[in-house]
Amino acid sequence: MLHLLGVNLPDRKLVSTALQYFYGIGEPTAFKVCEQLKFPKTLKVHELTEVQINDLTNQLSSMTIETDLKRQIREHVMHHRNIGNYIGRRHAMSLPVRGQRTRNNAKTSKKLNGRWVQRRGFSMWTEAQASPLQRFLDKF
Repeated sequence: MLHLLGVNLPDRKLVSTALQYFYGIGEPTAFKVCEQLKFPKTLKVHELTEVQINDLTNQLSSMTIETDLKRQIREHVMHHRNIGNYIGRRHAMSLPVRGQRTRNNAKTSKKLNGRWVQRRGFSMWTEAQASPLQRFLDKF
C-alpha cells in the first residue's frame, strides 16, 4: 500500500481509480491529473516509480483536497450562518439549502447539513424570531 499525503492507496488499483480515495477528487479530476502527469491509463499504483510518485505528490499538494477542502466548506457554511442569510438559517436547522421541497423528502439533508458545524442552538434563527418588543427590552 502506498501512503501518500495521509491517504493509503491500494496497490492493485489503477492510479486514476486510487486517486479517488482522496476527499475532493472525483473521476474527472483523477483523469485530468493522470493526463497532466502523462501516466498511461492502465498504470497501477504498485508500478509507479519514485519519480512518478514525487510528481504525483507535488501535483496533489498544490490542490485543495482532504482537510483543507473540509475546512473551506466548514468556513463557507459558518460564513452564511454568521451573516444570517437564508442559506445559513437552513444549514442551522438542517434543512435543504437549495430549494428542495420539505413536505415529504428531507431526510438526507437533515442528516448531512448538520454535520459541517456542531449545532449549538439556533442563535441567529431565534434572534430573528424574537418579537420587536423583546428586542427593544433586551437593549436596556
